Amino acid sequence: MKGCYFCKGKIVEQRVRVDFRWGNDLVVIEDVPAEVCRQCGEKYFSPEVYKEMENLAKTKEKPIEHVEIDVFRFVKPAVGKAKSL
Repeated sequence: MKGCYFCKGKIVEQRVRVDFRWGNDLVVIEDVPAEVCRQCGEKYFSPEVYKEMENLAKTKEKPIEHVEIDVFRFVKPAVGKAKSL
């Protein structure tokens, strides 16, 4: 890949942690090979890697770790102009 699709930043190969949704399930997959933009952090995965993440998310194998997460509902702010910083 030449550069980031979004910001045109430099892409480097890294191993990353991915929060992956499969239906209503959320799994964390560690050590995933990816190309990552050094400027904005956008991650790119090969089709083979993405397919393997899908397989891991669907699997019934025992995970290496279990964590709990909190879920919040975003409350819509009042309608109007955004405040400048």
